[in-house]
Amino acid sequence: METWLLGQDDVGRVLRVLGRDTVMRRVIDALRAALADLGRGVLAPSPPRTGFTRGGAVPGVIEVMPHRQPGRGVTVKTVAYSPRNARRAGLPTILGTVARLDDDTGHLVALADGVLLTALRTGAASAVATSLLAHPGATTLGLVGAGAQAVTQAHGLAQVLDLRRVLVSDTDPAHAAGLAARIAFLGLDVRVAAPAEVLAGADVLCTATSVEPGRGPVFPDGPHREHLHVNAVGADEPGKTELPLSLLRRARVCVDHPEQAHAEGESQRLAPGEVATTLDRLCADPAAAEGWRHGLTVFDSTGFALEDHVALDVLLAAAEELGLGTKVAIEHLPEDVLDPYATRRATTDHYGQSTVVDE
Repeated sequence: METWLLGQDDVGRVLRVLGRDTVMRRVIDALRAALADLGRGVLAPSPPRTGFTRGGAVPGVIEVMPHRQPGRGVTVKTVAYSPRNARRAGLPTILGTVARLDDDTGHLVALADGVLLTALRTGAASAVATSLLAHPGATTLGLVGAGAQAVTQAHGLAQVLDLRRVLVSDTDPAHAAGLAARIAFLGLDVRVAAPAEVLAGADVLCTATSVEPGRGPVFPDGPHREHLHVNAVGADEPGKTELPLSLLRRARVCVDHPEQAHAEGESQRLAPGEVATTLDRLCADPAAAEGWRHGLTVFDSTGFALEDHVALDVLLAAAEELGLGTKVAIEHLPEDVLDPYATRRATTDHYGQSTVVDE
């Protein structure tokens, strides 16, 4: 009845020991395989996320995202999106934790940080979509939005493309200027540019912004490369969109989770018939995307719980490989399971070893 806890020190050590590239590649490979299984009907889909929206002076969203793999486990992520965190509290915009439950008993098997996990799996999802939809010769990445998500977007795409250059735009000049240092480990030429210049020069464009509902698009429609592929990452609540509708309607659109995408992604502005396919179908049949790679494509990424389930698998396997984490008895296990008051009391002997006695 112990729970395996993986905190910030543990996930930080995973990154330092295995390396960022190794961790990202493991998530990309595992996610590609899981999405292919989903597309073939081997895995069951995740239900759409649910939660609460905060208005007023401190806007944001708090959501719960569950995924069940029968006989193996249930993953539940609790995640908060608070766009004013960085300036108000010095905290990441996205905070969260991820729990793994035993599918047979409901026992809390593991509890892990969800901040790094969310950034990794979001970058990995864009990498999977980009590997299928982007022009094979793509070398220039455009980023609209230079916050934390931009780092893992660039990192994920660098694993599947021969990137040479990054054009970045952000409404906060300091964020745009600071991105070069944050992704220096990729060895890319990074240049700050106006949104229209980013659109015109990119082979692949990622939008990862914290625009408020009704305030999009985050760049104007205009000239772009014929083979442009867009990963639209930032939309995560009704009314919040990033792309010009005219561009979206010209593109072949691929969604990650159809129900979520039509409720709170870019596709909330499209009829079901205007969405071409889903990412899991393309992973199950990659040849279906071959004819799309020379035209305009959009990956409508809302982020769904299967991605968290897969990323947690990768993180737990890495932690086990490195002997990381702490085991803690969190759930109450009475001496008599029919009597919740039949508690156990921990004592410490003179050797410093903890034991449990009945009360």
